[in-house]
Amino acid sequence: MSVMLKLGIIGTNWITAQFIDAALATKEYELTTIYSRHADKAQAWQDKYQAAEYFTDLTEFFKNGQFDVVYIASPNSLHFEQTKQAILAGKNVIVEKPAFANPTQQHVIQQLLDQNPDRFVLEAARHVYEPNFTHIKTAIAQLDDLQGATLTYMKYSSRYDQVLAGETPNIFNPVFAGGAAQDLGVYVVYDAVAWFGSPDRVAYFATPTPTGVDGHGTAILTYQDFDVTLIFGKNTTSFLPSEIYGLHDTLVIKPNAADIAQVEKHQFGSDMVTPLGEPAAANPMRHEAQVFADIIQQNDHAYAQQQFDLSAEVNSVLYQLRRSAGLHFPADSVSEDTHAE
Repeated sequence: MSVMLKLGIIGTNWITAQFIDAALATKEYELTTIYSRHADKAQAWQDKYQAAEYFTDLTEFFKNGQFDVVYIASPNSLHFEQTKQAILAGKNVIVEKPAFANPTQQHVIQQLLDQNPDRFVLEAARHVYEPNFTHIKTAIAQLDDLQGATLTYMKYSSRYDQVLAGETPNIFNPVFAGGAAQDLGVYVVYDAVAWFGSPDRVAYFATPTPTGVDGHGTAILTYQDFDVTLIFGKNTTSFLPSEIYGLHDTLVIKPNAADIAQVEKHQFGSDMVTPLGEPAAANPMRHEAQVFADIIQQNDHAYAQQQFDLSAEVNSVLYQLRRSAGLHFPADSVSEDTHAE
């Protein structure tokens, strides 16, 4: 019987709470350690989850925290340095998407993993680990003559109200690697890369916000024989389902390409609609929490590397999309000769 993983967390927000609930439901984790810059918030989370300890100093958290794996859900721009700290402290890492701001950062983390081969870094792109994601990949392989796809994920963020009020919340701040592509866009880029491979070229037509990032936009990924259109955003909402086109069949994904609750196969010239897949879990992070526990418990470095390579491909496409749209983060100015410490 495997020993329960001791879990530490960085980030006290709704997504952290959702991951904790998913992790505890697997019976593979126990929450032991909480980090927050604010003692009152850290104490409140410790009381809520009956955690053993909390820290308000990140260096002390990594040096003295009694945990095996850390879940990082801080602002995007902090993921890179915190992941480096974790690896060097001998911890395994589950880092929220997007794991890193650009390919240079991704490469540095790969170097650190090469130097610390017992450690794991896993990007929490939760829908990739849901059964319906795999059902769709299988169904794509069975389509006759793939013609392309339209993948959507566009939801209004309440934080955009702050932008309208003249403020710059983290998720709409280039300093914190914010914007639509670096949030909801990650899901549909994961879809495209995992289902169709890396595109030959990309173009991103972004609608900017007053804060200097993209609020929403449309991306075109060009492959040898077809195109994939990605529609994503955070300052408006779409109710369009997603579609993948064969010559005579179409796969319809509802409500969108990230919250994959329903998958149907429609046949041209027929009223036949074939349901595919299975009911989604109540907690959308339930499957990834279990997969990550299995990887760490079973010391499955081969699968972890496969997923890290997929993460790197997604990171590269996101970076190309931003460059196409003229979107720049301060982190992009870091010299290409950055190396692992």
